[in-house]
Amino acid sequence: MEEDLRKAQQGDRDAFTRLIKNMEGNLYRIASSILKSDQEKLDAAQEAIIKAYVSLPTLNHPRFFKTWLIRILIRECMNIARSRKKVIPIGEIVEPAADQRFENRIELQEAINSLEEDHRTVILLHYMEDLSIKAIAEILEQREGTIKSRLNRARKRLSQFMSDHYNERGFVNERI
Repeated sequence: MEEDLRKAQQGDRDAFTRLIKNMEGNLYRIASSILKSDQEKLDAAQEAIIKAYVSLPTLNHPRFFKTWLIRILIRECMNIARSRKKVIPIGEIVEPAADQRFENRIELQEAINSLEEDHRTVILLHYMEDLSIKAIAEILEQREGTIKSRLNRARKRLSQFMSDHYNERGFVNERI
C-alpha cells in the first residue's frame, strides 16, 4: 500500500485506483453509517475520492492514508446530511431467512440502524473498521473521552434493543 501511495503522490493514477479499490468496501460501510440513500452514499464517496486525489500530494505520512481518507469521507457525509436537513429514515428491514446466523445479522443491523448517527458512526469505525479509539477521535475531531462515552452508550443501547427485541419474540431476557 505504501508503494502505491508514493506512486499515487507522484501522479500515478493506476496506483491511486488500486488504493481506492482496496478501500471501496470500507468507504461504503462508513457512508452507510451516516447516510441512508444509496445515491447519497455514492455521492459522498465520490466527492471524498476526488478531494483525496487532489490533496494527495499534501499527505505527509503514508501510514495515515486510511484515516485521512475516512476523515474526508465523513466530512462529505456530514455535509450531505446537513444539506438535506431532514431526519434520516431507518430504512426497510429485510425479512429474516430461516438460517439463524443470517437472522441474527439482520437483527444486529436493525439494532445498529436504530442508533443515533454519532453512535452508529463510532460503532462502525471501532468494530467494523477495527480502528482504535484514538484513531476515531482524530477522524471525528473529538476527544478520546467523548468517543469512549459514545461507544459505551451505543453498546448499552444495542444491548437494550436486542434484549427488548428478544422479549417481544418470547425469548428469555438475557444480556448481550
